[in-house]
Amino acid sequence: MTLPAPWDQYPVRISAATSQAELEAIEHELFGRKAGVLTVALQEVGKLSPEERKNRGSELNAVKQQIEAALQAKLVELKSASQGFLAQTDALDVTLDLPAKETGRLHPIHEYIREAEEVFGRMGFDAVTGPELETEHFNFNMLNIPETHPARDLQDTFWVSSLDRTVMRTHTSPVQVRYMTGRKPPFRMICTGKVYRKDSDATHSPMFHQIEGLMIGKTVTLANMKAVMEEAVKNLVDPDVEFRWRTGYFPFVEPGLEMDLRWRGDENQSREGRWLEVVGCGMVHPNVLKNVGIDPDLWQGFAFGFGVERMIMIRHQIPDIRLFFGGDLRFLRQF
Repeated sequence: MTLPAPWDQYPVRISAATSQAELEAIEHELFGRKAGVLTVALQEVGKLSPEERKNRGSELNAVKQQIEAALQAKLVELKSASQGFLAQTDALDVTLDLPAKETGRLHPIHEYIREAEEVFGRMGFDAVTGPELETEHFNFNMLNIPETHPARDLQDTFWVSSLDRTVMRTHTSPVQVRYMTGRKPPFRMICTGKVYRKDSDATHSPMFHQIEGLMIGKTVTLANMKAVMEEAVKNLVDPDVEFRWRTGYFPFVEPGLEMDLRWRGDENQSREGRWLEVVGCGMVHPNVLKNVGIDPDLWQGFAFGFGVERMIMIRHQIPDIRLFFGGDLRFLRQF
């Protein structure tokens, strides 16, 4: 059907359109809400007499339907042509390898702590945590550490000036005290977390991580402690790791022992030589048991603590503890 003038120009213009933008311009010219020529023509129909209104309305509706059909057909044609062009110029090569996707993961320290909790969990130890901001009472007094002990000095401990007799905990042992207070033995527990001391070199850091453990019972002995510790280091470092025991002094255990692990390879890998101390341990001092309300004549047990970073250093032969905290992705991606 051929449209009457002046509408007959629009099918020709629609057919000649070469882009969707051009087509949209024609559509707006015709059907714009305020000034579209067909919109205005339809609005003026209401001003005509009833007979004229019927004829004029019928004519304009036919024009509208035919133009809308032409617009839709041209739009489909343009879209199809555009897709065909993209299919030739933007083809996807399904044989290409996708770029490697960056994924996050746990830091090696936290991954190691989870592994340690699992190893000790299989031996019946509960895993607990405690506050990093600790009172002098729990950090020193309850652990049988004398007021004159050098660990309390300003050059060794971070004291919090804004809080009375408060420190950044120097070990996770206060968590053991909090755990024992109000509980009845027997029990087994480990506690993990950050600790703070004023040390900084290749094997010391002012902030590092500890895992401490405690086992209290009526017949617990040093033999039980050595069995637990040796099983732990074999699982957490290496089944063939070489270690040695030696005596050591800690105010909260009596007797006290230390465990050293041997570095593999070059003797100069560690500033401390072939051996690196990783564990301090011993039988819980009777005064500590009395402080938490446990009768040392009925109950006894052992406590231990090791530095997480040092265990990982031996496990992976890492010569400098500061590498863990530098944020170098080249280092962290190795784990």
